[in-house]
Amino acid sequence: MLDRLPLLIGLRYVRAKRRNHFISFISLTSMLGLMLGVAVLILVLSVMNGFDHELRTRILGMVPHTKIESRTGLVEWESLAEKLMQRERVIGAAPYVEQQGMFSVGGRNEGAMVNGVVPSWEGRVSIIDEHMNQGSLDDLVAGEWNVVLGSILARRLGVGVGDRVTLLVPEASITPAGVFPRLKRFTVSGIFSVGADLDANLAYAHIEDMQSLARLGDSVGGLRLELDDLFAAGSVTRDIVNELGPDFRGMDWTYSHGNLFQAIQMEKRMIGLLLTVIIAVAAFNIVSTLVMVVTDKHADIAILRTIGATPRSIMGIFIVQGLAIGTIGIAVGVVLGIVLALSIADVIGWVESVLGIQFLDAGVYFISDLPSRLHWDDVRNIVAAAFGLTFLSTLYPAWRAARVQPAEVLRYE
Repeated sequence: MLDRLPLLIGLRYVRAKRRNHFISFISLTSMLGLMLGVAVLILVLSVMNGFDHELRTRILGMVPHTKIESRTGLVEWESLAEKLMQRERVIGAAPYVEQQGMFSVGGRNEGAMVNGVVPSWEGRVSIIDEHMNQGSLDDLVAGEWNVVLGSILARRLGVGVGDRVTLLVPEASITPAGVFPRLKRFTVSGIFSVGADLDANLAYAHIEDMQSLARLGDSVGGLRLELDDLFAAGSVTRDIVNELGPDFRGMDWTYSHGNLFQAIQMEKRMIGLLLTVIIAVAAFNIVSTLVMVVTDKHADIAILRTIGATPRSIMGIFIVQGLAIGTIGIAVGVVLGIVLALSIADVIGWVESVLGIQFLDAGVYFISDLPSRLHWDDVRNIVAAAFGLTFLSTLYPAWRAARVQPAEVLRYE
């Protein structure tokens, strides 16, 4: 019976009504604090995971995992592409010509990176076909000087499908009349939207048109590669460059967009740490609750000691009580956090439709909707941390209870 004593009495103290209502109030605030801390931490980490996933699938679905270029120009690109696709981890390859330029129409000017692509090959390394709002990448036909614009870029220029835009490139043409900037008129044949900042600064044209504009002849800028594991891009790029020789160079996605993912991971760790402090504050409120309960129960403790309860059993009673309070708060917080994490996108969408506002601007936040991705590992870590902090908060009050001397307490009873 004495072995079960801490569990039975500890749970009884949780259920019992308090003579001192302030103790009940502190106990309730401890539960609420743990509940809110755990729920908010699950929700915020899920949103951070969602941002990370969206950046990977959207941005890295449009930009290459790695690029292989030749310093002397790449002419026999088809044979090289087939050779590279036979390598482990390489699942797609496509040629490209990149040209930085400025689109101009009706007095509006917007800078953009124009990718010259082969439409039939581009689907191997890009998800653009899945995000075409108007037109198709197949509308890019050599010699017709068509261009596909990002949705934000098209909106800023005030153009749609069928409109004509002028592309100015930062190279000069020398003519008998003098030096003039190189420019070319394009027809907008399509508009894409991936919900990221690429919509504002990316355009596509046929690779032969861009070769002609950049005066590259039959050579291309290089090959873009799609890998089965984007985190292996660094090692795969080094191996390919070492195999091809000194005339080749490689650049993986970490050079162009790695800072975004590092920032997301850093923010996730820092926000997790800050919100864990909230859980710690709520958990250590249990210290106040138990200290007051110990003071209130001095007589009960003394009686238990006189009938044979050991200091260890007395400590167990108040540890059980504190853990019971924490368990209730943590359990409710986990349920609430999971529900919010799974439904936050719908909730935010409803609020935006009711208020007529947009919380996330793709030009600022890289995506236009609030993502959420629940990772069960995060939930387990949060629960473990919350239980650990709760357990630590019970030790001091339980130790004080174990030091109560029955003779001193019962002397005045």
